[in-house]
Amino acid sequence: MRKLALIASIALPMLGGTAMAQETVKIGYIDPLSGGGASVGEGGLKTFQFLAEELNAKGGILGKKVEIVPLDNKTNPQESLIQAQKAIDSGVRYLTQGNGSSVAGALTDFVTKYNERNPGKEVLYFNYAAVDPVLTNEKCSFYHFRWDASSDIKMEALTNYMKTTPSIKKVYLINQDYSFGQSVRTQARAMLKTKRADVEIVGDELHPLLKITDFAPYIAKIKASGADSVVTGNWGQDIALLLKAAADAGLKVNWYTYYAGGAGGPTAIKQTGLNHQVFQITEGFANIDHKTSADFEKTFRAKVNLSLWYPRAVNEMRMFAAAAEKAKSLEPVKVAQALEDAKFEVFNGGDGVMRKDDHQFFQPIYISSFGERTEKEPFDEENTGWGWKLAAKVDTKDTMLPTTCKMERP
Repeated sequence: MRKLALIASIALPMLGGTAMAQETVKIGYIDPLSGGGASVGEGGLKTFQFLAEELNAKGGILGKKVEIVPLDNKTNPQESLIQAQKAIDSGVRYLTQGNGSSVAGALTDFVTKYNERNPGKEVLYFNYAAVDPVLTNEKCSFYHFRWDASSDIKMEALTNYMKTTPSIKKVYLINQDYSFGQSVRTQARAMLKTKRADVEIVGDELHPLLKITDFAPYIAKIKASGADSVVTGNWGQDIALLLKAAADAGLKVNWYTYYAGGAGGPTAIKQTGLNHQVFQITEGFANIDHKTSADFEKTFRAKVNLSLWYPRAVNEMRMFAAAAEKAKSLEPVKVAQALEDAKFEVFNGGDGVMRKDDHQFFQPIYISSFGERTEKEPFDEENTGWGWKLAAKVDTKDTMLPTTCKMERP
């Protein structure tokens, strides 16, 4: 009897620990927290931590506290899988990641295979920024959801805007040498050829991801090419240092980018002196005329000391909570089913929908330019005094491209 009592006394604290763990919804944040991608990874982590606090202030998800578990992947696919397994072993059943489509592809495969081997213990992967089109086409998975527009969706909108700008005659393409950068260059070539056959591609450069510290040689090539415009999907230090080198060399061209608004980008743009000549395509930005998101931006900046780079992260976290509430469950498969075809009013206003066929989220997207502000642009970036200004808006229905996804469901 004394042995049984001793076992019971040991077991009770263990059960208490399990109960405590079940009171927390853990989300494993797998992104670079060291190395060349650390600046964007740290910004993303602070964003998700802020959003977890927002949910917790409202009672969490199904009454459970939300916790963000930071996991440094160093922008490396293999390290990401190690961190994913580490997260799962600690009780995490939801993973989120965004920086690097090569990482996203590896995580999608890993999560899908893990779930096949572990029925009843499934894990979901929420992708907030990795935009390689294959992730919602041939590599699509029931266990992967993407809240950012794919590279193809963005390039479709960007080239539609560029085709209406007759001053564009000579374009230089410069991109990171991995799946996403290769997709940007391929689609830019194809779409510009279809929409503006008169435009000449005068350069097409790929460079190593997050390894270049001096882009001066690349800028010299752009200058020598006679380009009047540059198209780039570069992100992290690769866009900030590219623009800095352009400023140092006095390169005066228009820039059409995906991620110029990330860490260091606005400061580098101001140094170039290119007033409203650097464009970015995003699902939102601070100076959209929308009171609710503007109020959020003020609070976020005051608390985090950053501008909100990822409106899509807001959509992701809020939709996760709504799906769990709808499913009345935190079981990943039930949450996934509740997310399919879910309609949602997005952070910056307008209708969004998570397409069931491929788990691609569709929402309004915007093209904005960076430069001097008017009263209509109250927010600056990185204390430059300059801010983003609306150039064009694409409605949700006009962002929808077909998918080749043949999804297998549990």
